[in-house]
Amino acid sequence: MNKLSLLIMPMLAIAVSANAAESEAPEGAGSEALGWTAHLKKAAIQISSTEISNAKEYRNSPNSELSGDSETVTKGVFDFSLTQEKSDYKWENSLFAEYGKTKLKPVDGPNVTNETADKILLTTDYSRKMWEYWGAYVGPFVNLGYQTEFEANDNAPRTKIIRGMSGLKMFNGKYIKKLYGALVGEYDFTYSHDKTTKAAYQIGLEAEYPLREGIVFHTDTYWRDYFTYSSYNPTDFEYELSAKANMMVDIYNGLQMGPFVQYFRAEDRGSSKAGASTIIGIEGSYTNSWGL
Repeated sequence: MNKLSLLIMPMLAIAVSANAAESEAPEGAGSEALGWTAHLKKAAIQISSTEISNAKEYRNSPNSELSGDSETVTKGVFDFSLTQEKSDYKWENSLFAEYGKTKLKPVDGPNVTNETADKILLTTDYSRKMWEYWGAYVGPFVNLGYQTEFEANDNAPRTKIIRGMSGLKMFNGKYIKKLYGALVGEYDFTYSHDKTTKAAYQIGLEAEYPLREGIVFHTDTYWRDYFTYSSYNPTDFEYELSAKANMMVDIYNGLQMGPFVQYFRAEDRGSSKAGASTIIGIEGSYTNSWGL
C-alpha cells in the first residue's frame, strides 16, 4: 500500500461518517460548541498528468506538445481536528498529513520519481479567551506538536521533531481564524547521533474572506526565525516561510474545487542561498464538521 493510499482511505471513511451526521461547527466569536466537535478541514487530492507518445520520433519538432517529457504529479492532503470549546477556552487536537510525488518520463533516459511533499504533523493547542476584539477572541495559548514524515528523503534520515510554542493569539473571528505571535522551542532528533535543541520566534495568520455566496478565499501563512541552537548542523534551517492560498467553490454537500498556490522558502545553516518551491494548481476537496 503506497503513501497516497494511506491518505485517501481515511478521507473516504470520514467523508461517509460525516454525511451520516447532522451538525453545525462553531463559527465566529459569538457561538460555542457545548462539547466536542470533529472538523474535517480538508481531504483533498491533486492530480495532473501529461502523457506524450512517440516523443523520440518528434524530438526535433518545434511543437513541444509532441517532443516534451511525460509527467505525472499526484498529491494527497488530510487535515482533521477534534475540538472542545467552552466560554473561556478552546482546546484543539489536530492531525495534518500530506504526501506528493512527481514521476517524470524523459524522452531519453530512465524514469525519475521525486517527492514533492511529505509531512505528518500531530498537534494539541490550548487557547484562553480573555478578551474580544474585532469580532474575535484574544488570549494566551500553548501548543505542542510532533512532526515527522512517511518516508526519508533520499539519503537523509526521516524528520523527527518535537515542537512547543507559547504566545498570544487572536482566533475564531469572522475573517481572522488565527493570528498569533509566539516563542518556539524544538527538540530535533532527526539525526540520532546529533540531537539538537533550538529556539525561534514565529508569527502566523490564517484568514478567509467570502468573495460571494459559495466562493471563499482562504490563506494560511507563517514565518519562523531561529535564533539559537544547542549544536551546529548544516541542514538546520535559519528561517522558513510557508504561504498557502486558495479560492474554493462549493460544489455539493461539502465538496469543493478551486485553484491554489503554495510557496515555501527556507535557508539552512550550511548554504549561502535560500531554497524555494512554488506550486500552482487546482484541487478538489471535501470538508465538513459534526458534533460528538
